[in-house]
Amino acid sequence: MNIDFSKNGGLVPVIIQDSCDLRVLMLGYMNKEALDITISERRVTFFSRSRNKLWTKGETSGNYLEVKDIKNDCDDDTLLIKVIAAGPVCHEGTVSCFNDESAKGFLYSLEETINSRIAENREGSYTNRLFSKGLNRVAQKVGEEAVELIIEAKDNNDNLFKEEAADLLYHFLILLKAKNTSLEDIEIVLKNRSVSG
Repeated sequence: MNIDFSKNGGLVPVIIQDSCDLRVLMLGYMNKEALDITISERRVTFFSRSRNKLWTKGETSGNYLEVKDIKNDCDDDTLLIKVIAAGPVCHEGTVSCFNDESAKGFLYSLEETINSRIAENREGSYTNRLFSKGLNRVAQKVGEEAVELIIEAKDNNDNLFKEEAADLLYHFLILLKAKNTSLEDIEIVLKNRSVSG
């Protein structure tokens, strides 16, 4: 990595992005020393322009940024660092300094809808009805949807295959809720596998 630190008085802008859902979390700056520390420790260290010194994100809050990937842009004067954040990134306590929840993608939005239907105990909601029948019934429904997807995969009707794939994803999200697990938890597992293997 040959970064050009000469353009901005020895600093380059650094975009911090969640490695799982790809939300932009914050913008900071690094000098060469901060980049070297970040690479060696696998935790993001910035150069604070206001304090004129190095600081590791999370050193006071414990909300460290674990480095998963570092890329430079085409001009070698900006960095993109994908991370797993140990907690809220913004000093205001939000996940992102940009407070852009929409960047999480539709599956996250669907997960939030499922969770709210269950939390509100919404009458007439299929999601709530299924969830209230317990873990065994939810798991059984995921199994049924998986079998239906396999059957459609062997046929030539792409539309039915897509419908069954959507059904399986939807019921899988309900199963995650029944197991007190989130889509983000699963993404982290998958991301860690892709990095290590």
